[in-house]
Amino acid sequence: MSIVDKSSIGLGDRQFHIGIAPGEVSTVALMPGDPFRVPLVAEYLDDAREVAHKREHRTMVGKYKGREITVTSTGMGCPSTAIAVEELARVGVTSFIRVGSTGALQPQLAPGDLVVSEGSFRNDGTTDMYAPKGYPAVPDLELTLALERAARVHGPKHGLAVHAGLNVTDDAFYAESPAWTEQMSGLGLLNIEMESSAMFVVARQRGLRAGMICAVSSNLVVGTSVYDDDAHKRLATGWGASIEAALDAAAELGL
Repeated sequence: MSIVDKSSIGLGDRQFHIGIAPGEVSTVALMPGDPFRVPLVAEYLDDAREVAHKREHRTMVGKYKGREITVTSTGMGCPSTAIAVEELARVGVTSFIRVGSTGALQPQLAPGDLVVSEGSFRNDGTTDMYAPKGYPAVPDLELTLALERAARVHGPKHGLAVHAGLNVTDDAFYAESPAWTEQMSGLGLLNIEMESSAMFVVARQRGLRAGMICAVSSNLVVGTSVYDDDAHKRLATGWGASIEAALDAAAELGL
């Protein structure tokens, strides 16, 4: 009888959770949360095709400016995000770009605006399994700068402002009380979401690249809700701009 070492099992095989085998994906992956947003990203690609769809992890592959691009959904939260990054890395992905939505924590951020993460406050449980609390959740610097450059091209084209700074990653969406929101805003954090800390920490632990660009869905400090019609329309515009920026950053760096 021996204890299973999860770091060594399944290598070279079709991955259990995402349903992908080595050779089926490219070296860079865009990572929305919602599996139904994967085809949305694929609209910006040439010759897009679905590779797998297991659980919350849907994967499509296509080409952008002649380079293969993978799109895989993470699902909501850090646990499924960590699994997606781990298993994609096992099949050949070396760079990860989260594209998604995020709640704003500063009054100047409007729905649809683009936010590039420079690091995440780890208010999740998943990353505690990877590293002690003092370990930073930071994206790849070169990728982050490329995302910001691309965002400053594509955001203004759609009438959207661009912001870069620190965010917080939470586990419990409905446990984010007004007091918690005020505390996070008081720390100067720009936005709040549920996946980036896991992506950043796992990538660092595995020697991979990761970055994040999101569109603002709501503003938690000025009372703008994602349920507002105008906010929802601007969010859809922001999603498109964030995808354009992510694809251009990947192309610029040759990921």
